[in-house]
Amino acid sequence: MSKVCQVTGKRPVRGNSYALRGIAKKKKGVGLKITGITRRRFTPNLVKKRFWFADENRFVSIRLSTNAMRTIDKVGLSAVIRSMRAAGEKV
Repeated sequence: MSKVCQVTGKRPVRGNSYALRGIAKKKKGVGLKITGITRRRFTPNLVKKRFWFADENRFVSIRLSTNAMRTIDKVGLSAVIRSMRAAGEKV
């Protein structure tokens, strides 16, 4: 299963991980030097959650980010499911 939020569409992005060496100038050193750069993935905080969907009188299971949970609290579950179905997502 891919790491994609069904509500917001958040997916993993790529970035760098830096290996540092030295003492910071703030701590009276000569400064930090980058000794290595490694590619890494920033993955979204995804959870599988069941919501009670009162319009259809059943539970709906959604794989979503925790940021999307806040969206559901704000706009409501029925509005979110309506927009997901309009985008072609199966719920």
